This record gives sequence, structure tokens and C-alpha cells, in this order.
Amino acid sequence: MDLVARRLHVLHAARTVCRKGCSACCVDDLTVFDVEAEHIRQRHGSLLQEGAPHPVGACAFLDAAGACRIYAERPYVCRTQGLPLRWLEEQQGTPVELRDICPLNDAGEPIEDLPADDCWTLGPVEGRLARLELEAHPSAARRTSLRALFVAK
Repeated sequence: MDLVARRLHVLHAARTVCRKGCSACCVDDLTVFDVEAEHIRQRHGSLLQEGAPHPVGACAFLDAAGACRIYAERPYVCRTQGLPLRWLEEQQGTPVELRDICPLNDAGEPIEDLPADDCWTLGPVEGRLARLELEAHPSAARRTSLRALFVAK
């Protein structure tokens, strides 16, 4: 996942205005599979025990300047933000490719004209994460709110 995301971030660097502190996509109430939550718990135990979440209204892991406090271990959903996205959706029984990109990164070649490999394809990684989650929790895939990772004080 990281290799593909990095390749796409480098490929689209000229059009991408997302930088440290750009947090328009960092919305509140995001949930992640428990396997991703556990990864964050393992790497950021001190922050989760002693730190406080960002105020309600934005991602709990933002600092006061709008930078991500867990950037190196951020969840999958965060790693794809800002990239041109593509996915297939069934419309009237026919699969149709749809595409989207953050409006801040819309300048440049129209995303509809990009080769499919120059976009992040939604679906495959989510499927792998869901399988990992079901292996860890066979009864049902579980999701955790990022805000809920912080220990209540």
C-alpha cells in the first residue's frame, strides 16, 4: 500500500497542494478496522494515554497547527487523501468507473483523462483489510473510532 501511495504522491506532486497542516480532509468521526486501530495503539501508546484528542470537529489526531500526530502510522483512509481516486460502481446493471479528487488538487490534467494506474483504485486494499479484520475477529469485522482510541480522562 505504501509503495503505491508513495508512487502516486510523487507522480501527482505538481498538482497536490496538500502539505503539513492542510487538514481539510481530516474530518471527525472517522472509523478504522480494529487491525488498524491496534497498529496505532502499539505505536502511539503514550500519546493515547497521556495526550488529548483534537477538539471535536476535526480528526482526533491533529495537533493545534493541523498536523497529524501519527502521520507515519496513519490509517489507510488517510494515506489516500488528496490522490486521484477511481472506483467501479454498478449503475443500471452496468459497471461504471467513477473518479474524484480533493478540490484543492483539481488543477492539472483532468482526472478523467489519467491512465487508471495513475489513480488510487478503491476496493482492493479495503478488501485485504476486511479479510485481515475477519481473521482477527471471525464473528464480525469491527471498526473503531479514531477518537475512541484516546484514554478518557
